[in-house]
Amino acid sequence: MTRGNATGTTAERPRPGQPRVTSVRPDNYKRQRHLRNRFATAQSTADAMVDNRGRSIHRNTMINRLRERGIHCRRPAQCQVLTQRHRLERQHWTLNNRRRQWDNVVFSDESWFNIRHADGRVKIYRIYRRHNERFANNCVREVYPYGGGGVMVWSAINTNFKAELVVCNGSLNARRYIDQILRPHVVPNFCQRQGLTFMHDNARPHKAIVTRQFLQQNNAPVLQWPARSPDCNAIEHMWNELGRRLRQRPHAPYTVDELSRLAWRNGTLFQGAYTAMCAHP
Repeated sequence: MTRGNATGTTAERPRPGQPRVTSVRPDNYKRQRHLRNRFATAQSTADAMVDNRGRSIHRNTMINRLRERGIHCRRPAQCQVLTQRHRLERQHWTLNNRRRQWDNVVFSDESWFNIRHADGRVKIYRIYRRHNERFANNCVREVYPYGGGGVMVWSAINTNFKAELVVCNGSLNARRYIDQILRPHVVPNFCQRQGLTFMHDNARPHKAIVTRQFLQQNNAPVLQWPARSPDCNAIEHMWNELGRRLRQRPHAPYTVDELSRLAWRNGTLFQGAYTAMCAHP
């Protein structure tokens, strides 16, 4: 007699399988241990416990028990150290600006672009090699110190316009920030358009006394930004898109001068990144 005739189905009967090496109470203790100390490793918990037969527990068994209870191993989110004062300032800033007309805010920021992308955004794939080929030329990934050099660029965007992409010469300080950016690019836009609010972060060149005095003298109101605030600047999305388009170029620049000239000829890349960001807000 076949199984189908005997049971009415062709499905296999339930099988007991390998018996569990841990019981319910120790599994609940493991869950509580990891909920109380989120940075505890599965190996440390396995070393501190034994199974039903008094033997040590394997690390994979510990991971499976945690997964059964909805606890998975993930990379922790990183953030700045925030005091109670910083948290209150964030809350007050949010409440005071929730009704603001963001179409009148000009978002500005600087960004640094390296020649060889040493910022961790390029995924490093594994290689397949034979024995004793670790240092073969086709198996070695060359890395430039500090990304091989780079350039700092500045720009500003608004709902209705975008500023020119400016390549900053030298390290940016308060005087260069005024002479290279604010005076030739920011002040003319505020003279042509009324009701705008200028936004820049709390970098030292931005918060210097000479910078604040210059903006006050030229009637450029500045949006106050709380200390250690999350980087919610809308232009960050454009920097991300611009960096992605630079990495997709068939011929990457090899020197800082070539990267600077590419930044000066930014019409296609910068306009394309700005258009893409406006199309997908």
